[in-house]
Parts: sequence; structure tokens; C-alpha cells
Amino acid sequence: MVKAVVAGASGGIGQPLSLLLKASPLIDELALYDVVNTPGVAADLSHISTPAAVTGFLPADNGLEKAFTGTDIFVIPAGIPRKPGMTRDDLFKINAGIVQGLVEGIAKFAPKAYILIISNPVNSTVPIAAEVLKRAGVFNPQKLFGVTTLDIVRAETFVAGITGEKDPAKTTIPVIGGHSGETIVPLFSQTNPKVEIPADQLDKLVNRVQFGGDEVVKAKDGAGSATLSMAYAGFRFAEKVLKAVRGEKGIVEPSFVYLPGVSGGDAIQKITGLEFFSVPIELGPNGAEKAIDVVSSANDYEKKLLEACYTGLKGNISKGIEFVLNPPPK
Repeated sequence: MVKAVVAGASGGIGQPLSLLLKASPLIDELALYDVVNTPGVAADLSHISTPAAVTGFLPADNGLEKAFTGTDIFVIPAGIPRKPGMTRDDLFKINAGIVQGLVEGIAKFAPKAYILIISNPVNSTVPIAAEVLKRAGVFNPQKLFGVTTLDIVRAETFVAGITGEKDPAKTTIPVIGGHSGETIVPLFSQTNPKVEIPADQLDKLVNRVQFGGDEVVKAKDGAGSATLSMAYAGFRFAEKVLKAVRGEKGIVEPSFVYLPGVSGGDAIQKITGLEFFSVPIELGPNGAEKAIDVVSSANDYEKKLLEACYTGLKGNISKGIEFVLNPPPK
């Protein structure tokens, strides 16, 4: 029996993500948790003729405890989008607080679960989760993942637009670093099968992968962000984790992890100077079985991108850790 929880299930990412998880044959029980509307979303999904039983919980009546207890895997898209007049710092404080509260609940009611964090900014929210779990004495680095799959999905799609490949997912492209702007580094030199990107298109392609979210915001005329593609990416990563846990071999997908706690991570930490970093991760029954070093093989063009990435990530990671160690005044 596999129980999955979507925390933030009523939002723009949460609803389509919950739909995809309800359709998965790998899940027996799906619990939805959010501060509004979850009973309605759960009722709607429960009419779909797939095996997963769906329940919806609100904070009232110990809803968090009821939703979280006995969970095997959490997928967390919870948070709010930036509203007019709100600074990035305002947004960070709110979303950081939301993630901290949810992970405190996980530490208490489902400490052995796999935790997949989508909530932005991932570069900071994953370190926040790690600090919360450390404080509770239940931190297992092999089970904490920052979902960066949308960057990989975009890279696959945009490269297929150049190569003409009918199925974009057939091209493996390592996208490493973090999950915002210049911290996102696609390693097109290491695509499998090999892809030659025309030199005059490379800068534009890298920029599009790094700032693809802006493209969506603009197309939605400021009325929304990348919710559907993010829901798909979150589901894709969750499905890979669940398949690996069931014993399927050879599953590799980049993810933002705590390097010192994953086999092979120490070597990557030495190169990057960072404790948290996204690299291809070999998934298995224990979660993150091995971090694969693709950083050493980066070409000169990619090394320049990585320098900017390291600088940005260092600040993002520190900000997340600082939020837990020295909470801002409320």
C-alpha cells in the first residue's frame, strides 16, 4: 500500500498534480491537504475510476495529522504566487514559513517518508526542510528532494524543437545547479544521444531554459505562472521515485539534494563548494542512492555558467538556513 500526500493540493499546481497522481497505478491512497477547498477537490477526483482512494483535509479538526499520518511520499507545491506590490522578500518569508510548518508536520507524523519539494524558491526551501528535519532528529538526506524536473522537461522540449525529435523525453539532458534563473545550468555537451546545438543558437537556448517561467507568465498576461508544466514535472519525478522504491533499476533524474548525505555527493561538494546542488541522482529503494558527477565533465562554456550558478546558490542556500536558525520577526 502506497500513500501519497499533496500538500498545497488546491492551488494551480496542486490540482493538476493531484489529478496525475490519482491516475497513477502506483498509488493506493491519495490524501490532499491545503488551507482551502481540499474536500471539494478530493470529492471531484474521487469520481475518477482509478484505484487510488482520495481524501481531502483542511487544517481544522487535526486535518494535518490525519492527512500526514502513515504517508510514504509527500509532494509539496504549497505556497502563494507573488501578488502586486509584494517584494520577492515578502514572498520568500511567506512561502518559507509555509514549507517550514509543513515539514514540521512531516517530522512529527511521517518522519520516514520521501519528501519532494516544489515550493519556490527551491534553492532555499530545501535547505529550510533539511534544517527542520535535523532539529527534529529525523533528517534522512536520501529522502529529501528539491524537484528541478521542470528545467529538464523544458530542455528536452526546446532541444527537440531544434533537432526535430518526435519524442522529446528520449533525449537525456543533464540540467544541474539550482532551480531559478542563472542557477539553472543545462549541460548540452552531455546529451544522450549526442546533440549538436548550433553555436549561434546556444546562448538563446540556455537563456530559454533558465528563464522559461518568464515566457509562461508573459503568455498568461501576468495572470498566472507555469502551473500545468510544473504539475507534470512534479508527477514525473514522483513516479520515478515510486518506481525506484518498488525495485525498478537504472532510474536517474536530476534533483536538488543535500550532497554530503548522498553517496558520491562529497566529490561534487568539493568541486562546487556547496552542500546543496542538483545533479543526476540514481534512485533506488532507499531514495537517492547515488549522486552522479557530471560537473567535472562540463566544457569551458558551461564552466562559465557554473561560476554564476555557484555564486547565486550560495546566497540562496544561506538564506534558507538562516530563516530557520534566526526566524524573522512576525
